[in-house]
Formats: sequence, C-alpha cells, structure tokens
Amino acid sequence: MTSSHGRGPLHLAAALDQPGVYDARPYVELACLAERGGLDFVTLDDTFARPGPDASAVLSRVAPATRRVGLVPTLIATHPEPFHVQAAVAALDRVSRGRAGWRIDVSTTEGEARLLARPPAAPPDPRWQEAGEVADVAAKLRDGREDGAGTRKAPTGRHLDRDKAHQADFTGAAFSVRSPALAPGPPRGHPVRVVDATEEHARSTAARHADVALVRAVSQAQARTVRDRLRAEAAGLGRDPNSLLVLVSLLIDLGDGEHAAEPGHGGGGPRQTARGPLYRGGPVDLADLIASWYRDGTTDGFHLTPVVPHRDLERLVNGTVALLQHRGLFRTFYPGDTLREHLGLARPADQYAGGAP
Repeated sequence: MTSSHGRGPLHLAAALDQPGVYDARPYVELACLAERGGLDFVTLDDTFARPGPDASAVLSRVAPATRRVGLVPTLIATHPEPFHVQAAVAALDRVSRGRAGWRIDVSTTEGEARLLARPPAAPPDPRWQEAGEVADVAAKLRDGREDGAGTRKAPTGRHLDRDKAHQADFTGAAFSVRSPALAPGPPRGHPVRVVDATEEHARSTAARHADVALVRAVSQAQARTVRDRLRAEAAGLGRDPNSLLVLVSLLIDLGDGEHAAEPGHGGGGPRQTARGPLYRGGPVDLADLIASWYRDGTTDGFHLTPVVPHRDLERLVNGTVALLQHRGLFRTFYPGDTLREHLGLARPADQYAGGAP
C-alpha cells in the first residue's frame, strides 16, 4: 500500500512508559487508546537497573486486551543468554498472535554488570556487535523449528519431528550456540526488530538487523541524514533499503492547547532537552509537522513519547491522528492482523527451508 504522494504509508507509534507505575491496568488503557487511533505499535522501555515492571510481561498482559496494535518491549541483549531473549519475544508473539516486536538495546554500565554478576561492562561498539549476534542467533533459533515441527505421537512418545528441527550452529565474538530451539518459535515469522539508531555505535546493527530504526532528531536535515546513511548501509549489506523503516522519535507535550506556550515552539518544531528532542505545542501544529516531514521524505513516520502519558496520548489520538486521517495521510483501519502487515514488511525467508541442515 502506498500513499497518494507515491511513498509508503505514514507510520505512527507511541511509547507507554509510565515511571513508577507497577499495575498493568494503566498500560492496558494506554494501549487500547493507541489501538483506537490505529497506531502501528506501542513500545515499553526496560533496563536492568531501573525499578519497575518487566516490559515483556506487561505487554503479555496487554496482548489479550487488544486485537491489532503491535507490542514492542525493550529487551537488553547484553547479559541474558540469547535463548532467553528469543524465548521471551516468541512467547509475546504467540500470545499476541503475531503482533510482537522487540526493541534491541545494550547495557554499558558497570552498575548493571555488577547487579547481574557479569563481567565488567565493555565499550558501546563491542556491545552493539554482541547485540547483532544475539539477533542472528534468535533468528536461527526461531527458524530451527519449522512450522509443524511439534508433534504428538502417543504410541512412540515423540513430541518433535526431527526432520523439521535444526541445530543452531553459531560462533561469534561474544558467544557460541550449538543447540536446537527447545520452545516453539513465533507462529507467523520473525517478530519485528526495532533499534534506536541515533548514536553512531548502534547504526551498523540497525542497518544489518532492524526492521524499524528510531532516530531522535530536532531538525529535518538531521533526521534525513541519518535515514539516508542507514538505508545506504543496508543496501551495501545486500538488503532492500525499503525493508528498513526509519521513524523520528520525539517527546511530545500537548498540554498547551492549540498554541505553543513559548516562542519557537508549536509550528517552530522540536527543541533539544536533557531527555531528548521535545515537541511542545498543540495537536494541530503537531499534525502539520508530521505531515511536512513525511511529505518531504525526511522520515517514514514518528515514534512519539507523551510527557504526560494519558493526557498527551489522548490528545495525540483524538486531535493529531484524527486530523491526519481527515487529510488522507494516515489510515483509518488496520491492513491486517500482524505487526508485519501494519508495517508493510514481508515475512523473512526461513533459512532452513528446502531441507537445509
């Protein structure tokens, strides 16, 4: 599906982060609101050191309360075993029926390493290389159990078709894996992989492995430069650059009604803050910014983090999204059931299909 401007469709996503909130119900309410607006997916951040609920567990609770919106928790690829990472995202994909993704991130702090009794933290570059290896292994583990590999044959006691189960054979700089996947993989292909590619360290991993790259940017020129570099690197790696969607990440504060409270905001665009690029203004001005950056080819869409979660997400959905729909720039219904269908991404080919060992 393409827009009336000849480009791929506009994509919109939102963060559900609510610091200090441990009950699942507020996350469910926000996800249902995002789904009402037709957003492609919602994200939920997570770290080892921050107190709070487990992101993948919370979104597993959100899954049965929603029907279409994609669910993307942050999963740290640094310290856990690759099997545990793959199992967590596969479980979310099963319970959501193909709507899961995972935001790949790394840990670089000594405090988190000590917390988990792991070796001292490495610099960002090798950590991101390791994250790419985890993504490789997760794909091998998923493909290691072909569709229909599980079987129940009471007379023989067999529960696995050996012809459809394959050994994950991987050796990397950080670890090696020599085992088959023990748990069933996601039922509808690989979950969508998301990487924040704002920092230079993460860009090679994003270009090689991500389906969606996030870029925190305060200007169109900055966002376009990173997008062009990511797509060029993806093409150099043999990927179709159109298979890598790049979304601009912004904090949004829509508490000032239709007009910005300070000069230079609203129609003036985002500004840099300690938390990242912040857009402060009204829903109409935000719709104008989204439309302008999308039409100019700066971005494939936006990932938006509400400063005041319920207030700003409600104004985003009822104001900004409704206006973009009225202008014909954003869909009024979901094109399918899975996150890959929302994003227009094909299911990756099974690397073991055709009898590969």
